[in-house]
Amino acid sequence: MATSSSASQILCASFNQDNSFFSIGTKDGFKIFEAKTGRLCYEKTLGAFSIVEMLFSSSLLAIVGAGEQPSLSPRRLCLFNTATGANLRELSFLTSIVAVRFNRKRLVVLLQDKAFIYDLNKMAILDEFETVPNTKGLCAFAPNSEGCYLAIPASNTRGSVLVYDTLQLQSYCQIDAHRSPLAALVFSSTGMYLATASEKGTIVRVHLVSQATKSYNFRRGTYTSTIYSLAFAPSLDIPDILIATSSSGSLHIFLVEAVINGSRQNKLLGSVMPDSINDAFDPANHHVVHNLVPAGVKSYVTVNRIENLPNTSPNLAFRASIYVVTQNGYFREYLLQFLKLNRSTWGVEREFNLLNVTSDSC
Repeated sequence: MATSSSASQILCASFNQDNSFFSIGTKDGFKIFEAKTGRLCYEKTLGAFSIVEMLFSSSLLAIVGAGEQPSLSPRRLCLFNTATGANLRELSFLTSIVAVRFNRKRLVVLLQDKAFIYDLNKMAILDEFETVPNTKGLCAFAPNSEGCYLAIPASNTRGSVLVYDTLQLQSYCQIDAHRSPLAALVFSSTGMYLATASEKGTIVRVHLVSQATKSYNFRRGTYTSTIYSLAFAPSLDIPDILIATSSSGSLHIFLVEAVINGSRQNKLLGSVMPDSINDAFDPANHHVVHNLVPAGVKSYVTVNRIENLPNTSPNLAFRASIYVVTQNGYFREYLLQFLKLNRSTWGVEREFNLLNVTSDSC
């Protein structure tokens, strides 16, 4: 495992919109990796970065310094081209930037109490509005340009979510998701569903965005735990699964599609699971991988792919490939196998130290 000194070097990590690449920001610079192979495709050593976001598989990055060097102000956003090594555009703000998200149409910049919406192609500002204090930069942005939604906290005392339409430049809806303040948010690939978790961390909810009052509940556990990361499986319709990592070090897998369709006979499990489902709290909809990472180590997770294997094995229903980046400097790929009769197994497919990888252009 990483030492305590290396653990403090990773300041941020994020996967791109299709999970084909991921980036990390460190005290020395930033790095871009190809997720499938683990190759270090690009690195820049010039100081500490607190935000590094990649636009799909392009050469465009949005980067923000951590403020440890005068030239890397946390109030300045740089759009950086990895192909040329040049800054394409810089945007300066009055206060520190807490989050940046973009897709092929919109660029979103969040300050602690304000949001800015830009046309990415013209780099023209389209809208700006005040938000509730959001020092952690908590937000979610739909990667699909057709469902170009931004989700941010609407309250600091309750778990309310403001969903903003960045194409129409207006509030779309407000979702009262939890009694406690929000801790994590993520959209499905199409922006059709939004998953939320509160600071209490015992319940994860999945909301149908078009019907703000329609939600599905999944119990993570009975004790309080900080949800570090949420991710839906890639899907053009209803996501098959939702995964979550928490401060307990466990990975939680929720069978979303089975619950939303109101039947345990979902498209992955076929008719292999027992009949009757009345509640998403049913433990049959929840699988746990314990001790995935050390307790208290922040992690960033995504679902790489899901394979339906109804005819491959008499016992195997489907399997999922999961990518995890940990703040103590490791990348891991896990293979989760969901067996018939509601059992599951898992194993580590790959693991490497992100801080010791040498550059190899993709």
